[in-house]
Amino acid sequence: MKKNIYLLLLLLSTAVFAQQKRVVTSIDTTKNKIGAEFKLTFKTSVDTLSKVVFPKLKNFGALEVIQSYPIDTVKNNDRYELIKKYGLTQFDSGKYVIPSVKILINGKAYLSDSLLVEVANVQVDTLKQKMYDIKDIVPVNNPIGNWWKYLLAIILLVGIGALVYWYIKKHQKKKIEEEVYKTPIERATSLLNTLEQKELWQKGEVKAYYSELTDIARNYIEEAIEIPAMESTTSELIVGLRAASLKKKMTVSQETIENLERVLKQADLVKFAKSKPLDYEITEDRNKIQKAILTLDNSIPVVVEIEEDTLLNEAQRQKQVEIQLKKKRSKRILVAVSSVLLLLVTITGFFIVTKGFDYVKDNVLGHPTKELLEGEWIKSNYGNPGVIIETPKVLKRIDLTKSLPKDGLALIKEMQSFAYGSMLDNFYVMVSTIKYKQEAEIDLKKSMEVTLLTLESQGAQNMIVKDEDFETNEGITGLKSYGSFSKLDKDSKSSMKLYYEVLLFKQNGGLQQIIIFHEEGDTYANDISDRILSSVELKIASK
Repeated sequence: MKKNIYLLLLLLSTAVFAQQKRVVTSIDTTKNKIGAEFKLTFKTSVDTLSKVVFPKLKNFGALEVIQSYPIDTVKNNDRYELIKKYGLTQFDSGKYVIPSVKILINGKAYLSDSLLVEVANVQVDTLKQKMYDIKDIVPVNNPIGNWWKYLLAIILLVGIGALVYWYIKKHQKKKIEEEVYKTPIERATSLLNTLEQKELWQKGEVKAYYSELTDIARNYIEEAIEIPAMESTTSELIVGLRAASLKKKMTVSQETIENLERVLKQADLVKFAKSKPLDYEITEDRNKIQKAILTLDNSIPVVVEIEEDTLLNEAQRQKQVEIQLKKKRSKRILVAVSSVLLLLVTITGFFIVTKGFDYVKDNVLGHPTKELLEGEWIKSNYGNPGVIIETPKVLKRIDLTKSLPKDGLALIKEMQSFAYGSMLDNFYVMVSTIKYKQEAEIDLKKSMEVTLLTLESQGAQNMIVKDEDFETNEGITGLKSYGSFSKLDKDSKSSMKLYYEVLLFKQNGGLQQIIIFHEEGDTYANDISDRILSSVELKIASK
């Protein structure tokens, strides 16, 4: 009788809890083939005024959403039953957890149940389907398949070289002009000769010719006689020139000023009224300008002044010399530094184009796992039963017995652990060996499940698990689990995707374990892991 009462109470309790549960989670199957669809279903019963919001996700854990089906509504008296289905799939075999998700009912969040599903490989019947060897790598017929990279590098080098050449020539030209033209008359005479060599008016460019011709005259007057010739109109310039000639007591004739005025007005007509003087008039205007400049230069009186050298003492002159030397030295240093930086940029750009950015970054800035891979490796024996492996760094002894419960510790006769790095480092490897007090048959699959559950308890999330047999070079077999999981960094609050590999071996009541973690997608870490696993040797356990 009591048994029936307890059973009744149990059924009533189950019914009560079932009524309290607002969201029912179900799936059409827990095991499917690669690429096949899982149908995940959420059901909830609400009144007619309730508002329900189902999640809009692209992934449920490691499973991809391939179809979000419309919500089905079933009316049941004064309530509605809402049914939402999702089509999920995965293209890698293994066991996956569909995590709990939030469903909002009237603004309040309710969690769905988490489900465990398995994705299996497609079985291939090798008796009916003939197997073929893997084909060799076919060499590329075109030996310059990446010709565009080299062409881009050449264009980049030529462009930078042209830029450097232009800068240097411009700097040299400016320096030569500063050194050659010591007086205004020398500058004006030289520019007049250069203007004639251009033959502008002979080519029909009369306006450009008169512009340069009058600019040469105005620049000379401004520098030599010190009046604002470039900013003045022709009339203002002539008035200023007459006033300056009186003030400076210049012995300039009225004819010279009139000839200069006539040419300047002729230039104004050419530039603004599109006048076209005859060839002989152009030649005469050029001669008038040259004669006017020479006459003005000769008419400037020589003022007898105390030479600058007599006003400056030797210390001041020496100081000026030092300042000039420092300026020249600074320019040379600037040019040298710029050339070195330009060369470095050019070389870096060339290797980025031809080798890729990752190659330059890893070789110039460095990469932690690349340095491990290319460093000096150590081959050593760890634990009992011994595990001989080759690693980029020596594994240091760690004590894991403190984290074991007393009941579990009572079963262990000897436990040794060695590790390098941590779960948040770029690379982590650990070797553990365990000998039990009483010999018993060890189930590697169950031991592997305990190991993976331990990883989950330490913060591993969304774990993808794949299993396969593993055999050492000596023919000793064990079990290998591998896959990926997410790890949350509590300090930075960021999630990190890690790839893991776990090896388990059993010998005479003893267990040997190798665990490797590294960041997913790190090619250097993949090479390190392959080299470590290929070097595994096991010693026979001593009784």
